[in-house]
Formats: sequence, C-alpha cells, structure tokens
Amino acid sequence: MNKKVLVIGYVWPEPNSSAAGSHMMSILRFFKKQQWQVEFASPAQKTEHMIDLAEEGISTKDIQLNCASFDEYIQTYAPDIVMFDRFMMEEQFGWRVDTYAPNALKILDTEDLQCLRNARHDAHKAQREFSHLDLMSDIAKREIAAILRSDMSLIISDHEMDLLDSVFNVDPSLLHHLPFMVDLDAITQETPHFAQRQHFMTIGNFRHAPNWDAVLYLQEIWPRIRKQIPDAELHIYGSYPPPKATALNNPKTGFLIKGWADDALEVMRNSRVCLSPLRFGAGIKGKLLEGMITQTPCVTTHIGAEGMHGDLPWHGAIADTASEFAEKAIELYQSETHFTQAQQAGNTLLSSFYDQNKLQKTLLEKIHFIMSDLQAHRSSNFTGQMLKHHTMRSTKYMAQWIEAKNKP
Repeated sequence: MNKKVLVIGYVWPEPNSSAAGSHMMSILRFFKKQQWQVEFASPAQKTEHMIDLAEEGISTKDIQLNCASFDEYIQTYAPDIVMFDRFMMEEQFGWRVDTYAPNALKILDTEDLQCLRNARHDAHKAQREFSHLDLMSDIAKREIAAILRSDMSLIISDHEMDLLDSVFNVDPSLLHHLPFMVDLDAITQETPHFAQRQHFMTIGNFRHAPNWDAVLYLQEIWPRIRKQIPDAELHIYGSYPPPKATALNNPKTGFLIKGWADDALEVMRNSRVCLSPLRFGAGIKGKLLEGMITQTPCVTTHIGAEGMHGDLPWHGAIADTASEFAEKAIELYQSETHFTQAQQAGNTLLSSFYDQNKLQKTLLEKIHFIMSDLQAHRSSNFTGQMLKHHTMRSTKYMAQWIEAKNKP
C-alpha cells in the first residue's frame, strides 16, 4: 500500500552541516524508496545550507507552533505515519496528531539522547565525573515521556539502547536501534595512499557545543603534535564559525580555521588523520563515520567512539588525555603500518554495523509489524497511554492558551 508519511522537523535538514541532517536524509530516502508519499513540515526558519527537498521528491510545508492551522493541515494530509524530529516536536505536535490523525503510526527520531548529552555537558562544566544520577533531569523526564508516548523511537546508539533499558526501564518493544545507514556500494574504493595525504583535520558544526569544546581542547593538544611534526597543519572545518572561532586561526602554528567545506568527504579524503577529541556528547558521530568511508583514520575519545564499534577494533586510536591523544595522532600520522591497519578496521566496521541494506530491511520489518496491529501495540504500553491523559498534557493547554492570547 502506498503510505503517506509526514515528518515534523525541528530544523530543515542540512546534511552537509551536521550528522543529524545526514541521518534525517537517509531516513527520508528510505521512506521514498518504499514508494511512499513524503512531506517534511517544520516551524523552523529556512537556512542557507538546507537541502532542496523538492529535488528528492519530497514536498514541504511551513507550519506554526501553537496554532490550530496545523489541525486543519494534518486532517487534510491524513498521514499513515508521522515522524517527529527530536522530542521537542513530539511535545509540540504529538497531542494534535493524537487528536486529528489518531490512527497514524507515531515515530520519534531521537537523533541522540538530549538528556545524555546535556548531563555530560553539565558534568564537564563542573569538572567532575559523569554519573547516571546526572541523567535524572527535567530534560530526561520530558524526553523519556516523549519516547513512551510514541509508538516507536529510533535510537542511534547501542549504548543509548542499553541506557534506556537499564536506567529508564523503557520497554524494548518501543525502541529500534538505527545507526547511520551507509550505501556501501556507492563508496569510492580508491582513495589517496598514505604518502599522497597530508595534514590533520577535524570537522563539525560550530553551533554544536561538543564540537566547539573539541576545538578548544585541540588548542591544548595541537602544540604537542606540532612539536614532533613541525610541517603539519591542522585544518578545522565546520558550518557557522563564530568570530571567537575565526579568531583562533593561526598560520604560524598551523592551526587553521577553514570554516565551511563545500565537499566534506573530499577534504577528509585528502587528509591523513582526522582528530575528534570529544569530551562530552551523545549518539554516534558522523565525522568518524565519514572517516571510515574516506579511509581516513580517526583519533578520538571513548565518548567519541561510543556506540560505534562494538567489540571490534577502532578505526584509528582512542585516547582520553591530551598527551596520549597527541601521541596516538603522531603514531598514526607517521606509521604507514598503523595507518593501513586502521583503514582495514574501518572497512570491517562499515560492513558490520552500517550496511544500509541490512538496516533498511529491519526498519521496514519493524514498521510493518507495529502497524499490523497498532491498537494492540498501544494497549500494551499503559505508561504511554497514561502520559497522554489530559492531566499530564500541560503542553496542550499551554499551546491553546498561547493561541487564544495571540488572537486579535
């Protein structure tokens, strides 16, 4: 049956700016591959780096927060599936979907667990070790509630799957592990050899707090590397670099803020080593996956590699102190043997965890299974039904109050 899908986006997709944008596009393309009609709606402002969804055969709709116009819109569109981009969109529009498209399958794409990322950030700012007690925040209560209200949530990391099970006791039937989906057949097999590559690089949206912190941390790490490899440069790419970032550009030390990359894969393909010293964050990291795709070994932290390689060898090196990080980076940069071993490890990880064909097959099976008896699936999730009760839906009444207040 030709299904109609509505995706409610927190932002318009920017696959060349962020891993979240790239992941979103892979899901949208999966929907299109099934010959389903797909519409992407968002209350966000348009941006300069957003993808042209029309070229993908995906229609778009500007929607408003706290406005009954959405109610009329969704009744007219009549979707079979509604996917929310992050829990904030489920909070804003979930109750309206329940009311005006009650039979639509509700999917929450978490991107990564916001509560985990924020908790680690708070612990890092306080200069203390992160613990599971940090997770018990208001954001966690909101995010887990959105997961419980949804029929199915896409979880990008197996580490986050474990957290939802062991810490938050979320029923596994509500969750689906979906890492980045990579078309392995489309990957260019021939990349520049060790001797043809030069310099270090890193990339990431400067608006994303973990990425900006990594740039600051690299200021501590880079002098250690530069001392051993005086001719090396560090090229730092990313969208939306603020003045405080461009001010760090220093040609004398080879610490170069490059900003926006027209082709992120191309600049990574010609670099010898990717550096990603992430000290907090969640989910899995697009830049590290791009390292595997371009055969560019990566040095990262345990948080950076978390949920990306299971028990298999990492595609490069993992280090959590500035001195060890620099040491591992130097070793990868200077040793062709270590460089080649890292490339081989990356190839194994791609085929083991990120094969688009395998991941799409299991996702489609899960969607069909839940939709085959949606009411039974919902009946078994009493906590989710309870959270939809009017006494728990303050967002609904707040939205209606704002709407009434805004009327002339």
